[in-house]
Amino acid sequence: MTGGTEGHAEDQGRVYQSQGDQHISEHHHYAGHAPAYGGPDSVRRPAVGRLPVVLRDRGEVMERLRTSVAAEHGGQVYVLYGMGGSGKTAVACALFQEVTAEAGRVGMWVNASDRASLRAGMLAVAADRGADDSELLAARNGLRPAADLVWRYLDRSAEPWLLVLDNTDEPEILRDGHWLRTSPRGTVLVTTRRAAARWWPGAELQYIGVLPREDAALVLRDLAPHSGTTEQAARVADRLGRLPLALTLAGGFLSRQVIDPWTMDAYGDQLDSDERVQLIDRGADALSEADPRHLVGLTWQLTLDAFEARGLPEAAALLRLLARFAAEPLPLALLNHAGIGAVLPRARTETALRALLDQSLSELVEAAGTRCAQSHGILLDSVSAATPADLVPALDTTAVRLLDGAVPAVPDAGPHDPRLRLLVPHALALLGHAGESSAADALAVTTRLATALHRTGDYVSAWETARNAADLAQRHLGADHRAVLAARSRAGRALFRLGRYAEAEAALRAVRDAQERLFGADDPDTADSGYGLQLVLANLGRREEAVALLRDTVAARRSALGAAHPLTLRARAGLLEMLPAADVVTEEGGALLSLPSECERLLGPDHTVTLGARHNHAWALYLLGRFDEADREIRQVAEAYERRFGPEYPIVLAARQLLSRTRAALGHREEGIALMTDVVERRDRGLGPEHPFTVASRNLLDAYRSGRWRP
Repeated sequence: MTGGTEGHAEDQGRVYQSQGDQHISEHHHYAGHAPAYGGPDSVRRPAVGRLPVVLRDRGEVMERLRTSVAAEHGGQVYVLYGMGGSGKTAVACALFQEVTAEAGRVGMWVNASDRASLRAGMLAVAADRGADDSELLAARNGLRPAADLVWRYLDRSAEPWLLVLDNTDEPEILRDGHWLRTSPRGTVLVTTRRAAARWWPGAELQYIGVLPREDAALVLRDLAPHSGTTEQAARVADRLGRLPLALTLAGGFLSRQVIDPWTMDAYGDQLDSDERVQLIDRGADALSEADPRHLVGLTWQLTLDAFEARGLPEAAALLRLLARFAAEPLPLALLNHAGIGAVLPRARTETALRALLDQSLSELVEAAGTRCAQSHGILLDSVSAATPADLVPALDTTAVRLLDGAVPAVPDAGPHDPRLRLLVPHALALLGHAGESSAADALAVTTRLATALHRTGDYVSAWETARNAADLAQRHLGADHRAVLAARSRAGRALFRLGRYAEAEAALRAVRDAQERLFGADDPDTADSGYGLQLVLANLGRREEAVALLRDTVAARRSALGAAHPLTLRARAGLLEMLPAADVVTEEGGALLSLPSECERLLGPDHTVTLGARHNHAWALYLLGRFDEADREIRQVAEAYERRFGPEYPIVLAARQLLSRTRAALGHREEGIALMTDVVERRDRGLGPEHPFTVASRNLLDAYRSGRWRP
């Protein structure tokens, strides 16, 4: 560039200019979405709160990247690395816009900040490139290699593509499943804070640094032209580390002071008077003691102090509360809860949030069809670190209460609910922050969230959530704490549903032994683990052992919870499935066969436990040779299941498998074969060909076809 600089800013505008090349970006955190079936709302647009205003001083980098996505090139991985807020995403976004402006060229954007967001985003990429719902279901459930599926469709892409993996600050998650690969059909662009070459074998690394001193000073002058001279701005820019994010926030703060405007020198004096300014001067190495995420902590603290001075302490309180959660979309409904009153007046929550939005401390985003607030991870880390210790207990207690209100009080079976996944990173972040006083309550809520995920058929998420939660809480609570053991039991239950029987048995047996030793054989938690363990044993062919354990579970639940409790009735319904025909007739003095009527009377006809009892009752009737009765009952149950859960839900397929048996037993062999063919195809897609349930279904179908099957 040549000539003078004439830019100025008005209202909400931002103007960045320089006599030399420079790069400035508006900085906002980038959404990691998880809508229906766990995918983002779109992979065809950069998931950023606001697009960069201007891109300068990156000419050489941009030219290299443009060359990499030219039609005759492909197969490269480029890694943009540097400290948080240095503009890595802005470079990626600029390239993305150029690429997608060309006809026939596809850009796809994935937030790779954590395992769940990466997995959801990459599966959305597979869907974009043509993967069907059944393949995606199998990959979501961890029953076929998800990364292989994604890259198979990327390799087959009809159009050349650019794939951006943004916020990849934990590169180790890319190795789990080998997510980062190359393809002749496109180019991969990664943004990260982690620069070590060992994380990026074969990739071309490009450092994205802070701004030159002169350009950094001009950023402040452009945003707050009346606050001081260029040299004064340069001194403030030096104290802010010349980081674009810090400069944008500082300039925005200075430009908004109306009644008592601050000068650059006054702002700089405030920085110098706080010992935490040393964090800014140390530079940034994500692996060193001087975590670069703290570099802008003081700038945000000054903004919070300004909220206090302007009579908006609720904004600071809300930001401190948000800092207990994760840097992911947080459903706004979670904030609309009476429990927030312990931190700030509920009636002032709206005003507080608007103040955060106005100061670019938070963004409104949409994920899974849900309106959410999202703040940048650097901001949240800084605010959390600067929160006074005496405020932490109330913040943690309130955060747990808000999360508790968002998780179903009694998780029930149901179709996949993508909104549940939105809560997972926040529950785990809360456990990471929580001290001893709130860890147990936070873990209990997170375990209930894992249970809700489990009962919607999202077994992978349920397992990962429960396992990670137990590990986080165990630091404070110890391995033998009731809540830790309950979380590990839930993880074991999910392993069973994933077909990992040996691991499930080991986990559940260890937990149950500990619970029995600590709490007694009749304790409800001990009984829960026993119920899960007997399911594993039955599927391992150890039926007598399973039946004995199930009877113990029935007795324990009847003693602790009462005969009419849904869990007691569910355990009794298990006996209808597990017992031999002769024992079903005599069990409980013959009363077991009337269990469905009892459940309907106590719980209602549509309750999940009632439907499950009818399902198992139909199986008992089938074993007794009462095929007509069994056929009528299981048909009704299968129809009710499908209306409620959809055709792919696991218990729908189990009911249809039993229906195939009753049809075949009544002489309708071809109908039985048709039913089982559908069950096998759906289980193969949803669970994978090697899952024990799929194998058992395929064996039954083969027996039908060969004529070897007998009722």
